[in-house]
Amino acid sequence: MRTVLEIPSSAGMYNVAPGKIIALGMNYRDHIRESNTVNVQGFSESEPEEPVLFPKHPDSIVGNGDAIRLPEILSDYRFADERTDYEGELAIIIGKRGYRIPRESAGEYIYGFTCANDVSQRNIQNADRSGWYRGKCFDTFLPLGPRIALAAEIPDPQNLEITTRLNGSVVQKGNTAGMIVSIDRMVAFVSRNFTLHPGDIILTGTPSGVGSIKHGDTVEVEIERIGILKNPVVDPREE
Repeated sequence: MRTVLEIPSSAGMYNVAPGKIIALGMNYRDHIRESNTVNVQGFSESEPEEPVLFPKHPDSIVGNGDAIRLPEILSDYRFADERTDYEGELAIIIGKRGYRIPRESAGEYIYGFTCANDVSQRNIQNADRSGWYRGKCFDTFLPLGPRIALAAEIPDPQNLEITTRLNGSVVQKGNTAGMIVSIDRMVAFVSRNFTLHPGDIILTGTPSGVGSIKHGDTVEVEIERIGILKNPVVDPREE
């Protein structure tokens, strides 16, 4: 398996090279309530009956300080209101192979946690008949870092403050306690659908306050006990 990214942890450098990245959509009630402003297919004010899963590409991964590059292919569409959003959230790094993991054992399968930005191209996410796949999977659309906090360093991952800043101003402020699907439940649910392997990543959803980014912006995702993930935004069409 190729190394996508090296991220430091207290156990040394960790080679992030996931076989798969599974993300949860609509996992914070306050984010669901802003569905009218997000305005993409499948997104409503109704609370999901079960976890909403979608993939991200390993090629989406970039590190702390790397640029989020807006897709050049957007020029082909000439969207009247082009919108690509930040989404600050907690990422789980899986530590060992598991299938049909019991909820009560979920923590045993977690290597650690890091900050993530689930960047989303809304126009394509909304227009593609196949769903969210392409709008979520562009290159550079998953910054991770600045470090991995080992599971033992996070005694209660269900009580972590999440703050996203855009150009220094706070735009998202939430806590992992606001998740609809808890971390133990999501690990159990995902593993009932797909075998989890060491290095796989689960993205746990974003709180309210998502918004658009453009060339020249800087996005910071800060999670308590982990650190600050900071990335500039570049639009190749404006370079």
